[in-house]
Amino acid sequence: MLKKEDFVYFGKFLKPHGTKGEIGLETEDFTLGDECDFVACDIDGILVPFFFEERRAKNSDTLIVKIERMESAEEVRYLTNRKAYIPRKWTESSEELSWAYFRGFTAIDETAGELGEIVDIDDSTMNTLFVIDNDGEELLVPLQEEFIVGIDQENREIIFNLPQGLVSL
Repeated sequence: MLKKEDFVYFGKFLKPHGTKGEIGLETEDFTLGDECDFVACDIDGILVPFFFEERRAKNSDTLIVKIERMESAEEVRYLTNRKAYIPRKWTESSEELSWAYFRGFTAIDETAGELGEIVDIDDSTMNTLFVIDNDGEELLVPLQEEFIVGIDQENREIIFNLPQGLVSL
């Protein structure tokens, strides 16, 4: 069985590409090496692997992939908008860690306690932000290394020392 803690967010499936069972896969800062022959999707709480029959780059952040045993647009449509994960070991060989690696981590402030799950990275402006699901409310935390006190990779937690009042904004 695949364990969620052994995987990191890679990207999400887009819409089917053509009629032969190909689908777009939008990626997040990782390049797939030759050893990467599948991605996993969370389906009803279980990580399910989807193996590549073929893959090619569409542009700098999108792949076109053909999934084994899926032969039509109707079959791959099932994957549309699903998040795709790759084994953590395939990212550990790169020297530079992407901020996207922290998706799924629990954000904890030393003063305020648990803030919630990091669900996205907002890099649409000059100031990159962690997007945290705080009990259904969106909490934005500036991605400043000086705010980060520690990272517990085993428990998938990132500990912050945020300026007073930032959490209550």
